[in-house]
Amino acid sequence: MKKTITSIFIIFLHQIIFAQKNQYYDFIKTWNFIKYYHPDVASGKVNADSLFLVTVKNINSKDNFNSVITKLSQNLNKNLTNPAPTDTSKDILAKNQNFNWFRKNGKISSENKNLLNTIYNHRFNFELLKEKSVSDEKKYSFPKTENLPPEYRLLTLAKIQGIVDYLFPHKYIMDKGFDDYFKNSLDENLSVNSRKDFEVILAKLVSKFKDSHAFSFYTQLNFRGDIFNGLYYAPFDYQIVDDHLLITDIIFPEICSKANLNIGDQITEIDGKSIKQIIDEKSKLLSVSNRNKLVYELSKYQENLIWPNNNKQKKLTVKSQQNKKFITSIDFADPKDKSQNKAIAEYVGKKIMDKRNHNLVDKNIAYFNINRTLQFIDNIDDDKIDDVMEKILGDAAQKKAIVFDMREYPDWGGFVFHYVYKYFSPVENYFHKYYAPNLKNVGTFYHLDKPIQNFPEIKEKTTHTYSGKVFILVNPETRSASEWYSMSLQKIFPQSVTIGQQTSGGDGDVVRVILPGDYVLEFTGNGIFYPDNSQTQQTGIRINEIVHYKDQDFLNKRDLEFERVLNSVK
Repeated sequence: MKKTITSIFIIFLHQIIFAQKNQYYDFIKTWNFIKYYHPDVASGKVNADSLFLVTVKNINSKDNFNSVITKLSQNLNKNLTNPAPTDTSKDILAKNQNFNWFRKNGKISSENKNLLNTIYNHRFNFELLKEKSVSDEKKYSFPKTENLPPEYRLLTLAKIQGIVDYLFPHKYIMDKGFDDYFKNSLDENLSVNSRKDFEVILAKLVSKFKDSHAFSFYTQLNFRGDIFNGLYYAPFDYQIVDDHLLITDIIFPEICSKANLNIGDQITEIDGKSIKQIIDEKSKLLSVSNRNKLVYELSKYQENLIWPNNNKQKKLTVKSQQNKKFITSIDFADPKDKSQNKAIAEYVGKKIMDKRNHNLVDKNIAYFNINRTLQFIDNIDDDKIDDVMEKILGDAAQKKAIVFDMREYPDWGGFVFHYVYKYFSPVENYFHKYYAPNLKNVGTFYHLDKPIQNFPEIKEKTTHTYSGKVFILVNPETRSASEWYSMSLQKIFPQSVTIGQQTSGGDGDVVRVILPGDYVLEFTGNGIFYPDNSQTQQTGIRINEIVHYKDQDFLNKRDLEFERVLNSVK
């Protein structure tokens, strides 16, 4: 009998928590709507955060959707007279805007539906603000190890939900069921007992964006070493290839020798988990636009993200180059140990330097690395820059081929957008469609079709036709501006061949939103498409020739893209 009573109590408790979770969801959904549309709240006349923090304390399990709306709106002006601003753009991206959550909700009274519709029909025009921004958020600091108070945890989650509904242009290609997942996050939040547990919820929620711009969010987490199992470093470097972790370099020879590990060995399992299983688990904690980008980041030694646990000693299932399978245990390096930390730092530093010095050298080829263009104008007077760039590109035009290596982030936006365009492009270079946040109707995005978005205005521009071969090299490191400039190059040089691997799939300007707890969530803030409306978000840019690397290619440190270019120019 006692056991039965206990079971009934547990079921009753779960029902209360589930009901309250729904009330919080209704509350957050309504609050964000009011925050972005009500003239007094959107304009800042009524502080949105204060409205949230004061009202959320009065939400309880007895509330229904109508009482939640009443509590949020009871002190707001309901006599709205100014009509909504008129949209003048003919091309609007409105796939994300959906008000079925209240318009087709039978649990909401007609009076409250009318209220919300009235707010929308008299919505605020953010163009009236001096800064013309909808993402200005107040900072709330807390000690790094201290769990946020319940109302601030809810405020953090609410702001993320609002970003998805109103600020993120690519909500429509996120995984279906985000709202249900968000409700589950609210449920988990009710039982959070530590800052680490809350950060796990945040990481999982942000991963749902599937946006490579949001990848950096994991670095914002105070407990990232624990959450991503990065307290110890492998005594070897590695590369994910298909279903295994390929050992590419030995950093601590004595440790690896003791475990019988050698360069070229394939690790297929780590502490009983397959590499694929580990990648799948990491995908639920990291925001990336596509799986290739995820694998690329997990393969970076310095990121140290691939490990399934924080055990200092790990058991590895290995297949040697001689095709022999064995299981071995190996100690990982501890960065708290000064000598081991030094060895790790020296290895990573050398790896970075080797990448920086990596060049394509051939007398018949003009090679430009997008991360090393600012050097062209170092210590050059402003009035001489045009002449210097004219000579550099003029010399390039005499070569059999021009190579634009876009496998890094641009160090100077003017190189492609201004000078390559100025020298080689016809006057018009419409290479993309840009959808900017619609400040007259937040949650939608409008086509910004001004020429300046595609090419600079240059008076008396001349065009130098180039008939040689042009190669654009890309990989998952080709991200954001690098993807954008690659699209421009594809249009400037119709004969160009884009070679490499799927790009980052996070093309567009970055928006940064401050969240309670000193977190900063970055995400793609506008939509970039090809002129025919082909998607670039998640998919990346168009590639003519996909390059696949195999184990031996990594072991031999080959650059297959370079090799493809050199073979073509012979």
